[in-house]
Amino acid sequence: MSKPVRAADEPFIVDVEAGKSYYWCACGKSKTQPFCDGAHADTDITPVQYDASESTTVYFCGCKATKNQPLCDGSHKN
Repeated sequence: MSKPVRAADEPFIVDVEAGKSYYWCACGKSKTQPFCDGAHADTDITPVQYDASESTTVYFCGCKATKNQPLCDGSHKN
């Protein structure tokens, strides 16, 4: 599998904490979207680490088509 599964038609809105790392599911198979749960094990896709530099709200991509991984770039509208 080299093409991700579309997990959602909109981004996942998440409040992140400064200094914490988050692992965004890039394959779309995780049951804990938008985060990795290891479901990519049978794929060649790996999760993307996001390091929060500040406590804020971010929009993690749900469609898995963003060119700005792991954040939404509006690709879900296409």
